[in-house]
This record gives sequence, C-alpha cells and structure tokens, in this order.
Amino acid sequence: MRTVSVSFNVYVTSKVGAEGMGLLNLTSTVYGFAITLATSGINLAVTRLVSNALPYENESYFDKKADRRVRKIMKNALFYCLFFSILSSVLLFTCANAIGKVALNDTRTIPALKILAFTLVPISLSSALNGYFCAVRRVYKNVILQLCEQFAKITVVSSLLVLIAPRGLEYACIAVVAGGAVSEAVCVIFSLIFYVFDRKIHKNKKFEINDENNKKSSDVSIFDIKGVKKGSFISFVKREKPEDNSIIKIALPVAVSTYVRSALLTIEHLAIPWGLKKSGASATQALSSYGVLHGMVFPILLFPSAILSAFSSLLIPELSSAHEQGDTKRIQSIVSRVFYFALLFSVGVAGIFVCFSSELGKIIYNNSEAGEFIKLLSPLIPLMYLDNAVDSMLKGLGEQLYTMRVNIIDALMSVVLVVTLLPWMGIKGYVVVIFLMELFNTSFSIIKLLSITKIETPIKRWVFKPLGCVIASTIITRGIFSYDIIYLSLMRVFDIKILTFVEIGACALIYLILTRLCGAISKEEIRLAKSLVKRC
Repeated sequence: MRTVSVSFNVYVTSKVGAEGMGLLNLTSTVYGFAITLATSGINLAVTRLVSNALPYENESYFDKKADRRVRKIMKNALFYCLFFSILSSVLLFTCANAIGKVALNDTRTIPALKILAFTLVPISLSSALNGYFCAVRRVYKNVILQLCEQFAKITVVSSLLVLIAPRGLEYACIAVVAGGAVSEAVCVIFSLIFYVFDRKIHKNKKFEINDENNKKSSDVSIFDIKGVKKGSFISFVKREKPEDNSIIKIALPVAVSTYVRSALLTIEHLAIPWGLKKSGASATQALSSYGVLHGMVFPILLFPSAILSAFSSLLIPELSSAHEQGDTKRIQSIVSRVFYFALLFSVGVAGIFVCFSSELGKIIYNNSEAGEFIKLLSPLIPLMYLDNAVDSMLKGLGEQLYTMRVNIIDALMSVVLVVTLLPWMGIKGYVVVIFLMELFNTSFSIIKLLSITKIETPIKRWVFKPLGCVIASTIITRGIFSYDIIYLSLMRVFDIKILTFVEIGACALIYLILTRLCGAISKEEIRLAKSLVKRC
C-alpha cells in the first residue's frame, strides 16, 4: 500500500510540480488540524477499550459479556465521532474563505478546503472502526479497506487531473482533494459493512467454559490458565465492566493534547514559507522548496517505515492486554525485540539512503534538490523510525499523555526555531530544526520507555554492529558495481533505473548477511522472523 501511495505521489508531483506540491501541503496543514478535531483520539480509545474487553489469550473472539461490552463501546464511540466530526466539518467549511485569505495567504486553497470539509465525518467514523478491527486482531480488514480507498482515490484523481488540471494550479489541487473525498466516502461505507458482518459472525461463537471455572469467576479476576493452550476458547479473563464515560476518559485527554500539538504544527508549517520569503526567496521559490521537502523527500524517507508501522500499530492492543494483566515478562520481551529490530532495520535503511540519495532523487522525481535533501536527512531515519515504534509501545502501556506532552513541547520549540532560524538561514535553517527536534523527541520517549520496562540495552550489538555492517555493505556494493564488466553486463539486461534498484537490493542483501555473520542477528531471531512472516 505504501508503494502504491508513493508511486501515486510521484505521478501527482509530475502533474502539479514542486509549487503545486507546496500548495497541497500548505492546504494539508489546516486539513490536518481539522482531522485532529474530527477524530479526537477515538482510534486509540477504541483500540484500548475493545482489546481490554476481550477475553485474555482469546483476543479475537467474544464471550457473551464481552460482546455486550464491545457493542456499548462502539455505540458510544460512533456518537462521539459524529459530534466532533460534524463540528469540525462545519467550522472548516464556514472558515475556509478566511483561512485561505489570511492564514494561508493564497486564495487558490479556498475551494480545496471547502471540499475537504465533507471528508471529516467519514474519516472520523473510519478511525473508530479501524481501531475496532485492530483491537480484535482482524487487521486484514483494514488492509482491504485501504486497498479500496487507494483504488478509488487513484481512479478519481487521475481522471480529474486529466480533465480539469490543465485549467491551472487551483484546479489541480481541487482534483487531488476531490479524489480524496470520494475515497474516504468509499472507505467508510465498506468499513460499516465489514463491522456489521464481523459483529454478526463473532457474536455467534459459542464458548464452552467448564463449571469449575464458572464457579470461580465470581471470586477471582484472572483464571489459572496453566496448561491451557494459548488461543483456546476456555482461557479468558474476567474484565471489569467499562464505565459509560470510558470513551471520553481515554479519548478526550489525548484529544485536547493533540489539538494543542496539531495547532502548533499548523503554525509551524505556515511559518515555513513565510520564513523562506524573509530569507530572500520569492513566493514561488518558497512554496517550491517547501513542496520538495514535505511533498517529495519525506514520503521517500518514510516509505520503508511501512514495515515497522505495520507491527507498531498492532503493538497497542498486545501491550495493553499484557499491561492490564501485569505480565511484565511479556512486556519486556515485546519491547526488547521491537526496539532492537527497529534499530537494525532503520540503520540499514539510513545507510542505503545516504549511499544512493542522488540516484533516487533523479530516478523518482528527476530533481537533484530532492536527492540532496534525501542525503542530508537520511541520518535521521533511525531516530524517526524508532520514535514511531517507541510512541506506539508507550501508548500500549497507557503512557499516551506523556507522549503527547513531549510532542507538544517538541511542536512549541519547533515553532520558535522556525520563526528564528529560517529568516536567517533559509531552508538550511529548517533542516537544522528537524535534526534538533527529532533528537529531542526520540530521546525523551526512549528514556521513558526504558524507565518503565527496565529492559537491557546492549549498545554494541544494537547500534555499533548494524552501523559497521551497513558501512561495509555500501562499500562492498559500490566496489562490485564499479567493475565495468559487471556493470555493462547488467546494463544489457536492466534499464538504468531498474539497475539502481538492483544495486540497492544487493546492498540490502549484503547487509543482512553481514549482520548474521557478526552476530547482530541470532538463530533464534531468524526463527522468530520466519514465524512472524508465516503468521502475516
């Protein structure tokens, strides 16, 4: 899905250009705040409450009590979504003119903002339903929904870009956001259908619980499940009945914190073109530089993180269940493995991006400036990827408010630094801001996670060995492909663009081999990876 998304982003970039991407990203800053108001922390609240309501060790199915609890949770969640999404939609539509003229200082964004207002209700409902599918471990339904959404978006946007984009940049933006609106409508319709059928199917599951356990159920909170096969229908935990306002108790504190952070991020992004203009760039140059960074470079840098993001999103219900049961060993095992694999993966990706940045900028976007930014920002990849994984684990452990506090301080400092450095240093000042804030945010998140879980952190194995392996792999790969006989032979088989990706693939393979040879990856971890692949 990420491949489809990035490929489509490249296509849109070729149609609207760097300035158009800057305009779209500028519109997205306001839209992002509207989405924050519309969803108001509902995804995390549903994921945690539903996962906690399910029988422990039976995370996919409902007994009768769990079924009633989940039904009540979802009913409250959907009403919550409707209230905040309708409010957000009305505000965005009625304020679109003022936002476009005053805040964005570009009237071309007004029609796009008005169209985007109609997407907020389906986005909010989809967010709640996605949280449900994640909690009940039927994530494949979210994947199907994403496929439907992307197919609708690509079809509509591509058609509209051909039909109306030639009229000007304003119409190109309308084409992109209108396609997004249609895709969100399709997504929520299928989400509701999947949810209704899921509830019907799984509430009919019958659980045979022996009488002895039934008698004990009134006296104990956790049944003795020794000797009971994990995932069997007789192993479960007695849950306390969630309070009626439990959705609000979890969602609203997160929502309020998210409002503050999202507002600060919006101010930061609006200040970037302003700061670039103050540094001497024209309005077109400022918008183009902003578009290159946020519309081209970051999608590429974050593209490989799809692998980690897929697992990170599933960590919340897993850790939430283990945390509620006080299963310290399980928590430490999950956190330790995810932390290490995130580092191993991200260090390798960072090294490959540094080595092949120029080629990627030219091949993907035909833009040398994009290649320069990829090389400049690639060393941040381990911090960005690890921060995402650590934040997910902290949320699963009930520390979502801490992560939001750190994110708010991060956003506030970013606004101050953007306003201070950009008029003086231009786009390089923004790169400095990104480095400082990623270092700040990730450091505090890691410190908190380590203090909670008390896991060991063997720096030599987790950091220095992968770093040495990726340096060696890039040197070896460049050396092999520098031989004329090898390079010319491959040129007869592959196009030069394909050949670059062959070289990247060879580098990744050599990196994996070296990590195994130096002991950075053990046999046990290879077996674990194979089992995860089979389960996926």
